[in-house]
Amino acid sequence: MSKETAFYGKLTALTDQWMDLFGYWAPSVVTDTLEEYRACREAAALMDFTMLRKVSLDGPGALALVNGIVTRDVSKLEPGRIAYGALCDEHGKMIDDCTVIARSPDSVRFCGANDRDFEIFSERAGGTGITVREHTDATPHLCLQGPRSREILQALTGSDLSNAAFPYYTFREDVEIAGIPVLMTRLGYTAELGYELWVERDRASDLWDALAEAGAPRGMAVIGMVALDLFRIEGGFIIGGVEYDPTVSPYECGLGWSVDLDKGDFQGREGCLRDRDETTLRLTSVVLESGGDAASGARLSVDGRDVGVVTQAIVSPHLGSKTLGLAKLHRDLREPGTLVTASVGGEDAPGEVVRHPVYDPERRRARES
Repeated sequence: MSKETAFYGKLTALTDQWMDLFGYWAPSVVTDTLEEYRACREAAALMDFTMLRKVSLDGPGALALVNGIVTRDVSKLEPGRIAYGALCDEHGKMIDDCTVIARSPDSVRFCGANDRDFEIFSERAGGTGITVREHTDATPHLCLQGPRSREILQALTGSDLSNAAFPYYTFREDVEIAGIPVLMTRLGYTAELGYELWVERDRASDLWDALAEAGAPRGMAVIGMVALDLFRIEGGFIIGGVEYDPTVSPYECGLGWSVDLDKGDFQGREGCLRDRDETTLRLTSVVLESGGDAASGARLSVDGRDVGVVTQAIVSPHLGSKTLGLAKLHRDLREPGTLVTASVGGEDAPGEVVRHPVYDPERRRARES
């Protein structure tokens, strides 16, 4: 049964369109998907991300323990920095894509989307003196994205949120928004300038109200998960249950870059080493002449030979309503311009491989704004 987040009451006043996301109620559409899309690309968008699992690890060697589990080398992650990567099972297959927030060598905040994360850390920490705490519901989580997101937040705090003071993939715990303490990260899922805010549950409603009041005159919209799919596919972001499941390696779903085979042992290392060469599929983007959302799951072929699959497709506003899909293709066929054919509802939809991701591939809007 789906759970309600601390922001559920605020959202029910805005929409009656809901879906389950990682076991929680999430709005699918709040007003209109294209209006929500434009708000994020041109102004700002607010969304409830509480459903992302949050785990704290505190005690001597907490960062080293996490380093023995995730694929990235986070052992030298400086306090204040964030690393994104994969958490694999003992066979090197995907459990979660996640972020590691380094407060100090002895204090880590971890964010993913799988209940197994907490179980894995708890088991590994047994007898070490490291305390592992799961606090997803106790720490609700809002995501504010878009080119005016900093302007909205800056109106609510005296802290310096400039790019120099608060760069991409860092976090702050010294900021209060409208007098409300938050843990704030500079990252997101839209390829725009953006922030995520963790807040204590008893202040969640106050934080929502402050952001709504400051955001309204600046064009901010509350958005749903259907619009989020547009951002993630244009931006090349993956999600569990679509781009990966427990049969998929990081190399197949676009996280091969995050596997540091030279850092020493970590959970699933031998499987990752094997899959680096044996796994032939790689993530990329394709544009099709037709199909729209129905192209999700379509098999892809080249000269009649099956070469991969569209994981999810959308009608892309950024590409003038062309069909855009994230796709897993044979690694030798990812060159932009490679012609492919998708089988959509029994019909052939011609297309081609394009530069991946299609929206701001250098991440300049998110990184340099």
